[in-house]
Amino acid sequence: MPAISESSTPSPPDLFPVSSSTSSPKSCARCKHGPGYATPLDAFRKGPREELLYIPAIVPDKSRPDYLVTVDVNPSNPTYGQIIHRLPMPYLGDELHHSGWNSCSSCFLDPSAPARRLLVLPTLNSGRVYGVDVLSDPRAPTLAAVAEPEAIRKVAGQSYLHTSHCEPGGHVMVSSLGNAEGEPAGTFLLLDQNLQVVGPWNESERTPFGYDFWYQPRVDAMVSSEWGDPRKFSCGFDPADVADGKYGSRLTFWEWRSKRRIQDLDLGKEGLIPLEVRFLHEPSEAQGFVGAALSSNVFRFHRLDNPAAAAATAAATVVSSDDDKRSTSTTTSTTTSTPTSTATATQPWAAEVVVRQEWQKVEGWVLPELPPLITDILLSLDDKYLYVSNWLRGDIVQYDVSDPTRPKLAGRIWLGGVVAQSAGKVTVVVQEDDKAAAAADEEEGSRNFKGADSAASSIPPSTPPEVKGTSLRGGPQMIQLSLDGKRLYVTNSLYSAWDRQFYPDLITSGGHLVLVHVDTENGGLTLDPDFIVDFGKEPEGPVLAHEIRYPGGDCSSDIWI
Repeated sequence: MPAISESSTPSPPDLFPVSSSTSSPKSCARCKHGPGYATPLDAFRKGPREELLYIPAIVPDKSRPDYLVTVDVNPSNPTYGQIIHRLPMPYLGDELHHSGWNSCSSCFLDPSAPARRLLVLPTLNSGRVYGVDVLSDPRAPTLAAVAEPEAIRKVAGQSYLHTSHCEPGGHVMVSSLGNAEGEPAGTFLLLDQNLQVVGPWNESERTPFGYDFWYQPRVDAMVSSEWGDPRKFSCGFDPADVADGKYGSRLTFWEWRSKRRIQDLDLGKEGLIPLEVRFLHEPSEAQGFVGAALSSNVFRFHRLDNPAAAAATAAATVVSSDDDKRSTSTTTSTTTSTPTSTATATQPWAAEVVVRQEWQKVEGWVLPELPPLITDILLSLDDKYLYVSNWLRGDIVQYDVSDPTRPKLAGRIWLGGVVAQSAGKVTVVVQEDDKAAAAADEEEGSRNFKGADSAASSIPPSTPPEVKGTSLRGGPQMIQLSLDGKRLYVTNSLYSAWDRQFYPDLITSGGHLVLVHVDTENGGLTLDPDFIVDFGKEPEGPVLAHEIRYPGGDCSSDIWI
């Protein structure tokens, strides 16, 4: 397992200055440190249990504004498992999606850093950014700031906004998927603490497509990923657009301090549509994972001048999620220039498949094969477990990545999927060997995982599970893990246009939030039979539920330096 430090080494003060223009009147100076936690292990071992969740609620027909809900998850409260507050946005058709913070653990070393006050909500369709004050009253947040799309397009030339991270220097950084005209362009936006537009993070560099990003200042690196052409994906998914080059397959690596784009790494056909990207939480690690949505494989990326990483590249172990067999084969991606297996000034990064998920042969669906479709991945704060959410296949898979080069299957749970939602219309073409493996797994799963699959079989069940009399709809999508790694919260909406295409019941019946309990010692996932927040029962009609945040930061919002 990668070494995880107990204490952070302070970065040189001249690398990450906090500008006086971005300071907040409410700082953490009285605490003698900035917001968040000193290290990932500090959050893992000492962080409090989550009591509130913030989740965007998306109105699929755009007839009324999207809104932010607050969910009570304190078991001692009478409102446990209920929505206790709704904050509507002032405009129609925003498509709230992901969220981040104005300040987080990357600012911990600076006692003058702004407090974690604003939940930052970029919008995918309108290109607007909202700042919601969750500090004044965490149970009833209020709208505090808005960055309007006109200003963003004029000053930064960007649209279709996605991932938000706080920056150690005091800015808020947001990835964008389009230029001012809505054409595909991967760039990054900087906002100040009041969400005033500062400008682009990099004035000159743009990637063909944009999506997610994660930075690792201690190793002077940032990585970004690609979705596709917003003019295409905003209308739904057409497989022909993949062949026409309208979707991405590359990771881009940047020098964090200089903001210089240093390498484009093409993942090829095995890495189509790389979405969520995660460095290991340990800030000295120059490696991480990305889930390739359409190809449905997990890649490990790493810098080749790391001796351990270079050795691992020579013989990486690929794990198939369909069984627990391993083979020592290397699938190393190439750069846009000449491939290399050793670090150079222009090609210091490499990536290889470490988890391969096969498409399943099916009957009764629109295509002859069903991709698992990885739409979210998440690392526990101790970097022990990687969670992979397969939206179309319908399962969440847990991998032990104590050795990141050799993931080991640890657990699986089924929460819906295309086959389960089809009422028997879609079936998997199963070989006899697969049937025997599935039967053995079902027996093992009921004995050791309390109803959850043991992860040795990937044959979907024919019906979705129920929670408190409600059949789960769609498939598992966004996931968020408790700081201690013991509870996994799951929503089921990907993006309203794709929800409408693949799971029309989500549009008419709404999304939901469920809770999965995690065995952190031995591996394994168990659905909580008594916890569900049904967004289909909202007072003004069904809505969709997407990313999940805790008031004090979580496994996908906070970065350490």
